[in-house]
Amino acid sequence: MTTVRRATVEDAAVLGRLLWDFNTEFDTETDDADVLARRFARLMRLDGVLAVLAEDSGAAVGFALVTLRPAIWFDGPVSQLEELYVVPGLRSGGIGTQVLDLCRSLVRDLGSPEMHINVDEVDADTRRFYERHGFRNIEDGTDYRMLCYIGAT
Repeated sequence: MTTVRRATVEDAAVLGRLLWDFNTEFDTETDDADVLARRFARLMRLDGVLAVLAEDSGAAVGFALVTLRPAIWFDGPVSQLEELYVVPGLRSGGIGTQVLDLCRSLVRDLGSPEMHINVDEVDADTRRFYERHGFRNIEDGTDYRMLCYIGAT
């Protein structure tokens, strides 16, 4: 039975390991799990940062990281789903949906009326997952896609 809960600073090591697993699974350059754990510990102490942890029989099987930032176009903050990961052997079993649902509930309670998610265009499975949950890359009232640009500072 999978349980999903809001993570705490005490979960930083588990979150760091899961993020490392996620990055190495997709051959993404990453820092060591202990470095990621220290970052999670720092971030989890900040207002506007939350994580969700999925566990099955005491083992961590998924997580999400969400940040909130002020927004000028409405009164509440906009939320950004930074990461969402489920271990490979348990995908397509509803854990990702449970994690996403709890994230959405938590940010709604914090006053966020809108969540943003960046997805690689080639990642068709992930795009289908978010589209199945009501996310679109076309804003209401438009007929063109929303794009995310990335550049060094």
